[in-house]
Amino acid sequence: MRQITFAVRMLRKTPFVTLVAVLSLGLGIGANTAIFSLFNQILMRPLPVTSPEALVNLGAPGPKSGSQSCNNSGDCDAVFSYPMYLDLSGAADVFTGIAAHRGFGANVGYRDDTRPTEGIQVSGNYFSVLGLQPALGRLIAPADTGTVGGAPVAVLSHEYWQTRFEGSPGILGQSLVVNGQSLTVVGVAPEGFDGTTRGTRAGIFVPITLRGQMEPPFDGFDDRRNYWAYLFARLAPGVTLEVARTAINGPYQAILRDVEAPLQSIAEEARRDAFLAREVAVEDGRRGQSYIFENAAVPLTILQLVTAVVLLIACANVANLLLARSASRAGEMAVRLSVGASRAQLVRQLLLESCLLAACGGLAGLLFFRWAIDLTTARLPFGAIDPGVASLGPAVLLFAGGLSLATGVLFGLFPALHATRPDLASTLKAQAGQPSGARSAARFRSALVAVQIALSMGLLTTAGLFTRSLLNVSRVDLGVEIDRLVTFRLDPQRNGYEPARAQQLFEDLMDRLAAAPGVTDVAAARVPLIANSNSSTSIFVEGFTPVGGERVSSNVNEVSPGYFRTVGMPLLAGRDFTDADVAGAPSVAVVNEAFARRFNLGPNPVGRRMKRGGGEGAFDIEIVGLVGDAAYSRVRDEVPPVFFTPYRQEARIGALAFYVRTAGQPEPFLESIRPAVASFDPNLPVQRVYTMVEQVSQNMSEDRLLSALSAAFAGLATLLAAIGLYGVLAFTVSQRTREFGLRLALGASPGAVQRLVLRQVLGLTLAGGLAGLALAMGVGYAARTQLFEMSSADPVALAASVAVLALVALAAGFFPSRRAARVDPMRALRWE
Repeated sequence: MRQITFAVRMLRKTPFVTLVAVLSLGLGIGANTAIFSLFNQILMRPLPVTSPEALVNLGAPGPKSGSQSCNNSGDCDAVFSYPMYLDLSGAADVFTGIAAHRGFGANVGYRDDTRPTEGIQVSGNYFSVLGLQPALGRLIAPADTGTVGGAPVAVLSHEYWQTRFEGSPGILGQSLVVNGQSLTVVGVAPEGFDGTTRGTRAGIFVPITLRGQMEPPFDGFDDRRNYWAYLFARLAPGVTLEVARTAINGPYQAILRDVEAPLQSIAEEARRDAFLAREVAVEDGRRGQSYIFENAAVPLTILQLVTAVVLLIACANVANLLLARSASRAGEMAVRLSVGASRAQLVRQLLLESCLLAACGGLAGLLFFRWAIDLTTARLPFGAIDPGVASLGPAVLLFAGGLSLATGVLFGLFPALHATRPDLASTLKAQAGQPSGARSAARFRSALVAVQIALSMGLLTTAGLFTRSLLNVSRVDLGVEIDRLVTFRLDPQRNGYEPARAQQLFEDLMDRLAAAPGVTDVAAARVPLIANSNSSTSIFVEGFTPVGGERVSSNVNEVSPGYFRTVGMPLLAGRDFTDADVAGAPSVAVVNEAFARRFNLGPNPVGRRMKRGGGEGAFDIEIVGLVGDAAYSRVRDEVPPVFFTPYRQEARIGALAFYVRTAGQPEPFLESIRPAVASFDPNLPVQRVYTMVEQVSQNMSEDRLLSALSAAFAGLATLLAAIGLYGVLAFTVSQRTREFGLRLALGASPGAVQRLVLRQVLGLTLAGGLAGLALAMGVGYAARTQLFEMSSADPVALAASVAVLALVALAAGFFPSRRAARVDPMRALRWE
């Protein structure tokens, strides 16, 4: 305790050094803790279930012939048919259970109040495989999924129960209207659990056998060629991943060979062999299942490395400050050594001071943590994280504490060893010029500054690359006009609307919106534009022969008349859809240029015919128009082949995205959308109300995140490096005051003295800059997958980084060099 009290007193004696060190470390530790919090929550945190390390995810990679439907839980390589799930459930004793699930959008009505939320359809053993117990009532059990369409029950997530129903136990036994179906609430899931799909926070769980009611007109429970269920399992005690993989693939391949292969329409021997060679993938499932793991890994890893570099620069700054302070304490250390103190005791005391300084920096970092979290999460893709990510949980606090301790040792060790060197005689004389070891300390300080410059150069270049990449993305020709365009989405199917009633609502609403003041055009589409949504189908075009029997598919969208005019997609040939293109009329389609190129249709495909799916059916769809290429799902993606059909010719359209073009600014019109919908149905939720500018901005959120945060952290790192360079030069000038006085007294001009100091700046900047260029090239190569239409060695980004660093170094060196040039020779010669 006495040592701690002494350390506090010594830190209070140098308040400027202490304040600068605490602020520098606080920024570095806070930024690292914030990014680690995201990294941990998204990529590392296990599910809040019993023994998550025993969970495994099952996948079904390889060729599939039939219908595939995948969502946020993973790609289409991971989905199984429901009959295959039932077969596997009893086929291998290496698992204590295999569970199935699938996410869905839910409109939940209670007492004339309908709100949207996320839902999960789960197998009867879903909760038991996870080892969960209810917070209230009971959970979904095997008896609830014994028959397709039976057991109209629901379980609420704990958070949804608290926020929607105020945690009332009276909700048990009450009826909710979920997607138009009446379900009885039988329980509440345990606190903290909202599903096994990371990034999707489920509010309600229903039996998987209710999928037909939750997502009509689904009826694929018996179809082995309809792949849609995600599976995970719990390993039996003592079973390893390798053993489980071998055990499950025996029965799986037997089922493929004996049951499923005869059902497949695979004529080519190579594809048939590939189908029969498929194996179940068995992977670690402790984190759950999610597409986020793949999408977020590279950006978060880059940001974690960037913040680590910022902290290294901060540590170098503090080490320089402590080295400068050690010069003033050289006499103290020498006296203490001379009266019997051991060097180890003094090193421990100085390291204690460093660790105390780091602890203060860690506490300050927790204050900066909130700022860094807000800056980061504001730019993350919607739904990518839970709100709890910003909380300082045990793992995050442990990380912050460990980081503070490590930095205390990192920046404090060399100054402690240097300050306690056992050369007493020259130090005690105190008149011999520079203290013993000053040159080695000066070299070490210069090396630290060079490292800071190198790291700053790497971060500046990284920021430049991501900024240039964002500019490239923002300059992509979208093929549509997003200005003065508003979008929103309605899903009346989730409120139990029959197809005819839903279509009538769509027509009436578009008429109402078109008559609103300031509206010039209104249209609708099943697949929302540039919203990370996709829909594709197998397609055959008359006269086009696939190469090698390949499966040919195209993206598809069902749209209203006037859609192309409303969104600004140019019609290049043929006609738009009209009010006559309804059910019962000849089937028609409009294709984009990429579709025409893909199927060799030439510059004018109007009049050509095509069909969906396979078989011997007629080519029953006539191409009546050609539109220009336009972004479909993501701004970054190459424009895919797309064909459009009239949504009025489809038997069932459960949801549509609407587009309203305004004569003036679109923002004021946003407020009128919900009242317009409420005039038809006040219980119908309106979703995703945005201007198209906002929609496109969200679609570019990952690029914006990397650009904004890398620029912010690079700016912080460069500022810290500039402070470090300034500190070294200022200290050098103070140590060389007598030398500069002599030079000036002997006839040197002030300009010559100033150039002498600036040459030191140039040397440090060149040494650090060259090393930084090599680092920047490596960072650019590692981040190449995140760059859009540019090289990882982009000359503009490199040149801009060099220019910024040179200006910063010049600014940092200007004032110390001017101070050196203004030294009074007479005062300097009297200086001791």
